[in-house]
Amino acid sequence: MRYLPGIPAAAPAAGPESLPLLKDMCAMEYAIVDIETTGGNAANSRITEIAIRIHNGLEVTDRFDTLINPGRDIPPAIFALTGIDNDMVRDAPPFEDIASRVYAMLKDRVFVAHNVNFDYSFIRHQLEACGYNWTAPRLCTVRTARKIKPGLRSYSLGNLCENLEIPLHNRHRAGGDCDATALLFSKLLEWDTDNTIRDMLKKVSGDQRLPPNLPQEQYEKLPGKPGVYYFHDQKGKVIYVGKALNIKKRVGQHFSGHNIRPQRQHFLREIFSLSYEVCATELMALLLECIEIRRLWPAHNRALKRFEPRFGLFVYEDLEGYKRLAVGKLSRPHSCVTVVNREYEAAQLLKKLADQFSIDIRFCRFSTQAPAPAAAEKPLPPAEVHNALVDRALEALEASRPTFAILDKGRETGEQSCIWMEKGNFYGMGYISDDSQLTELTEIRDSLQRSAGNHYMARLMLSYAERHPARVRNVEL
Repeated sequence: MRYLPGIPAAAPAAGPESLPLLKDMCAMEYAIVDIETTGGNAANSRITEIAIRIHNGLEVTDRFDTLINPGRDIPPAIFALTGIDNDMVRDAPPFEDIASRVYAMLKDRVFVAHNVNFDYSFIRHQLEACGYNWTAPRLCTVRTARKIKPGLRSYSLGNLCENLEIPLHNRHRAGGDCDATALLFSKLLEWDTDNTIRDMLKKVSGDQRLPPNLPQEQYEKLPGKPGVYYFHDQKGKVIYVGKALNIKKRVGQHFSGHNIRPQRQHFLREIFSLSYEVCATELMALLLECIEIRRLWPAHNRALKRFEPRFGLFVYEDLEGYKRLAVGKLSRPHSCVTVVNREYEAAQLLKKLADQFSIDIRFCRFSTQAPAPAAAEKPLPPAEVHNALVDRALEALEASRPTFAILDKGRETGEQSCIWMEKGNFYGMGYISDDSQLTELTEIRDSLQRSAGNHYMARLMLSYAERHPARVRNVEL
């Protein structure tokens, strides 16, 4: 699960755009915003789409998304970037119809955005045109990321999400970019060990409060190391699993902020104990979190469900004995050749295979919405010839799936960690003592703790391997 952590409560500094001086910083909230517009200048352009996520420092508590009729044509270049055209916004509300809702969501909250001044200028300008005098303290996730994660080659939202393993769906649409910015903001909060965000907002730290049923000594014994933590109910059942770079800090962040929603209060009241497992690296913590959520399916874990793939490439034999390849939605009873996040990715993969191995496209279905293949305009190839081409394509696809080990530091001096990917899938992970007699990679593989993986875990490993090639050992099977 990609959770949404918080930061210590803080007290405001004076200034024309500060929150009220007596505001209870335990209740500080953030309005994470993304907009799409007809152009790049607030004076001459208008908003075509807005997304707002209210974030209480722990999680997104409210959401708002809508297209907006800008009252003018959308330029072709904007349509090419966003996919938003005049027909899509024709029946959408004008900004003045949603201004009161936008103002209510932004009022008395920190305004957070990627390249914050762009979004801020548009919204402030259009709110003023509707009679709302609004200002807010601002936090730019570009500037914040530069301070907390220096040295990255790019701080665009797309590259940050790729480098930091943040899911980014529906790019260049307000909702998709806003969801990604919310996840980025959450990671920055977690990684902010030097109180950078506090300093950027000119606030000072406050106290954290533990749930009423959690023994303080359990919290005090938590280590400041990477790993996975578990919240248990009164019967000892795990109700939540999370990962952290710093277990103690992350657990404490769950209890900061002021949230009176019943769901939140019930969650806190259900926590009676906690446990943890230290991991050597953040990647191992991420993978273990996935494994444990799939194994335990805790009641309060929800976010990982969104990351499961939805489409796949299927192969089946028709009544005439021809093997057919088809893009389809995933369903539990059926197995597929490979899984992907988007239907478009599956279609591109199928097209590549068809082109590379000269597969007759009349036996390929590129979309779940595609009609039945057209009648043959020329004689069909013999079934055995066609099926041999399909088999070659599937064999090549199988051979292209990588097998490698990621060797990294251990939990302590004298050991090394190992994560194993086999044929494009997570295989297992574990630790190797420096005193062990294991020398061959295949021997190391057999010593690891075997676990079932999924598409999300494979993507995490592939992304990490691409960014840290020196830690990767390729294996020929």
